[in-house]
Amino acid sequence: MNTKPSKEGISGVVSSQKKETKGVETLLGDPKRAIIKLALPMIAAMSVQTIYNLVDAFWVSGLGADALAAIGFVYPFFFMAMGLSNGLGVGAGSAIARRIGARDKLGADSVAVHTIVIMVLIAVAFTVPLFAFAEELFVLVGAGKTVGMSVAYGQVIFAGSIFIFFTNIANAILRGEGDARRAMYVMALGAGLNIVLDPIFIYTFGLGIAGAAWATVLSLGITSVIMLNWLLIKKDTYVSFTFRDFQCDKSIVKDIFGVGLPASVMQLSMAFMMLMMNVIIVMVGGTDGVAIYSTGWRVVSIAVLPTLGIATAVVPVSGAAFGARAFEKVSIAHLYAVKIGFMIETAIAVATFFFAPQIAAVFTQAEGAAHIAPGLTMFLRIICLYHPTISFGMLSSSVFQGTGKGMNALAVTILRTIVLTPLFAVVFAFNLGLGLVGIWWGLVVANTVGVTVAFSWARLYIRGLMKTAMD
Repeated sequence: MNTKPSKEGISGVVSSQKKETKGVETLLGDPKRAIIKLALPMIAAMSVQTIYNLVDAFWVSGLGADALAAIGFVYPFFFMAMGLSNGLGVGAGSAIARRIGARDKLGADSVAVHTIVIMVLIAVAFTVPLFAFAEELFVLVGAGKTVGMSVAYGQVIFAGSIFIFFTNIANAILRGEGDARRAMYVMALGAGLNIVLDPIFIYTFGLGIAGAAWATVLSLGITSVIMLNWLLIKKDTYVSFTFRDFQCDKSIVKDIFGVGLPASVMQLSMAFMMLMMNVIIVMVGGTDGVAIYSTGWRVVSIAVLPTLGIATAVVPVSGAAFGARAFEKVSIAHLYAVKIGFMIETAIAVATFFFAPQIAAVFTQAEGAAHIAPGLTMFLRIICLYHPTISFGMLSSSVFQGTGKGMNALAVTILRTIVLTPLFAVVFAFNLGLGLVGIWWGLVVANTVGVTVAFSWARLYIRGLMKTAMD
């Protein structure tokens, strides 16, 4: 982990230093204020994206069940692109923030340039084989009669995946230097454009499922052009990009991947956990159980949006404090973020408990789904205990990521998702004989144990940092 100023930075940091942007001033200031200022725009942007996901599903559903199934076959690969780019972005944002904290602007610039180069290489390696062998791939994964629709949708998404990678990386660079407001603008703009373009491309232009893909790619393309202008043409960001004399620095690549690779695996572990849970649930509650779980988990994903937004703020704030060796600020940022997350999620949990029947009714209006409403209500009332505790784990992982300890964050996530969750689900469902309800309780207990380990480890780690500073 390299947080010390580079040789070039030591000799030229003063002459090369841009005037600090408001974002950088925020990162280097009061950590409590920084978390609020950076988290609120991201929560807003994520909320708009959630609305888009719901609207997109509505428009595509008009094409029939086969269209929804086709998107379902493409989604794992889309999720893979998101996981890779988000992971790389977390690694880049952490490395940039730590160098900003260390007053090493040239080092931050170098990280940003390396990130763009790495992003292009990964995007090409991802795009070419998937686009070229799309039909064979979907036949292999069992798309069956939906192969044609899967290819029509998938090839457009694969061809435009460079925009998926670039928008996520550019957003991460902006957040890494404390510019969450502009990151919010482009995320909200992309989601808003997609909402408007979906029905036009799908129905007005008669492109069907391919139209949904074109709407997504065009929206991402427009937001990419805007961010490309900010970063490389207008150059009004704190970090600067110079590719002419680029030379690969292995220490920077190692630093980026030291946080970025574990972050990508963390996201993929969540998908693997859901796969394992589906298998367990089918054994206990059949397809109705899976319907309850998948629908209920959609509500959970909305409920934890505030904590996710706070987590995006904790990474650069803790990173900048770590780079400045202001370890007391790391501690303040961690505890304050957990406190705010706990309060918000507790309020959401209480509301979820009391309005569970009404929430369940929204998702079970169709005649074929009405029979799962009582089971979904029960799920929501049990899983609401999950919400308040999630901030202790998620925000502890963010501190690990911000300070360059990506493997620590990965370890606590794997413990919770891959080890504890299926273990407690099996124990409560089979050993204790609680059936489907036992699986829901297993989720809650596994999360509680997992976040306790994560939070305790983070506090011990931060205390070690503070002790080191005093020695």
